[in-house]
Amino acid sequence: MLAAAAITLAIAPAAAGALGSARYTSGDFHTHTFLTDGSNTQLQVVQKAFDRYGLDWFANSEHGGTSKRDVFGNPIATTWRWVTLKTQSWPLIRDLRAIYPDKLLVQGVEWNVPTHEHASVGFVSEEPTAVSDFEYMFDASDKDTSRPDRSKDNTSHAGAVRAVAWLQANYPSTSWMILNHPSRKQTYKISDIRDFNNAGPDVAFGMEGLPGHQKEEFRGGYDNGPYYDASGQDVTYRARTYGGADYMVAKVGGAWDALLGEGRRFWIFANSDYHNETNDFWPGEYTKTYVYTKGARYEDLVEGLRSGNAFVVHGDLIDGLDFTARHGVTRAAMGQTLRVKAGQDVVIKVRFHVPYKNNHGDRLRVDHIDLIQGEVGPKVLPGTPEYSNETNPTTKVEARFAGSEWMAQGSKGTWYTVSYTLKNVSKDSYVRLRGTNLGIGVPNETDAQGNPLIDDLVGPNNAERAYADLWFYSNPIFIDVQ
Repeated sequence: MLAAAAITLAIAPAAAGALGSARYTSGDFHTHTFLTDGSNTQLQVVQKAFDRYGLDWFANSEHGGTSKRDVFGNPIATTWRWVTLKTQSWPLIRDLRAIYPDKLLVQGVEWNVPTHEHASVGFVSEEPTAVSDFEYMFDASDKDTSRPDRSKDNTSHAGAVRAVAWLQANYPSTSWMILNHPSRKQTYKISDIRDFNNAGPDVAFGMEGLPGHQKEEFRGGYDNGPYYDASGQDVTYRARTYGGADYMVAKVGGAWDALLGEGRRFWIFANSDYHNETNDFWPGEYTKTYVYTKGARYEDLVEGLRSGNAFVVHGDLIDGLDFTARHGVTRAAMGQTLRVKAGQDVVIKVRFHVPYKNNHGDRLRVDHIDLIQGEVGPKVLPGTPEYSNETNPTTKVEARFAGSEWMAQGSKGTWYTVSYTLKNVSKDSYVRLRGTNLGIGVPNETDAQGNPLIDDLVGPNNAERAYADLWFYSNPIFIDVQ
């Protein structure tokens, strides 16, 4: 049963999380340029990301395999991507770092994961050897066998797991592997995700919960199918977005909740997947990932991503979030664990900032926020039936926060604060948030419980429809009952 919450209004002059050099920073690590299948130069994409839309960090992460154009879009002889990563992409990233010394630019690659689809792999490095070697050895589309110094392992799921293990062994604090649009082609089973996280818990720690391509006719580019599982059941509904979110995230008690329900530190992120202005929003224009970083070093960015202290948002519905769980003087933020004794109360505090307008020129309003809670049990083991389980039946909307007074005020928007108490906590659990500008039971948009409906119901997607349907999601806080 949903419980009401006390809602208070507070105006604050500073950005959320501002604490010396520690703050929430915004970025995008899945974008494309002329060098693969994009329609702009790297400079143009970076200028939009930094100068126009104010991102703090950015990663080039375009397809492995081959390049058939140079950085200006001119045709070139087909060249292996591991080569152009060194000779064309990296020099641009290096030079742009000098132009933007107060920003973080990362060289990455969109990995064609063997037997699966895509993942963003990034390296915070001062040279391109690591990313080039990774692409050569492990990308499913790289068929080059010319290098005697590197063996290839790019044809099986086991090879993909070994690739993650290679990252974990060699670059545990300076790389990441994030699954891209995980449900789009139904090539990732939850057992695969568990395999990756087991092989590299410090590098394979998340997925695109809010995928890119939010302006495409089929939102998120999720236009493939139909799809059938091993039993012949049509699972096409899983290969669609719901309020712009991947099914694994949008489904309460679904795959993401199943992972959290065994205590996995596995987070969600959001990206533009920018290719061209016709089908995609520019980096930072519509989609943002906010990550709490403790400093301005590249290692601080990786640490922030790995920590899980992050939230994702569409259309700038909010641009600040302080979400904590507290007992007495002890508190935990997103990605952290609050330890309490059985029977104690836990106070949940949600403080969020609504900007005055977004990049579409719309006045913004949060209709409601859901506090979602699920129980946490032991980590499941490979080879057991539970290893393929993709549900968490304990997950539910514990409380809903809403109020007619939630309207942006002032020239730069408004901060709001919501508090709620979990009484007599007795089981290990986690809590996470989702919020939206939509009401409950909006035809073709939300159901009677406030869940987002499949985006196909509103017809072909475009920028106007994307901006009319806004959501944000937080990463979880774990509660450990002792």
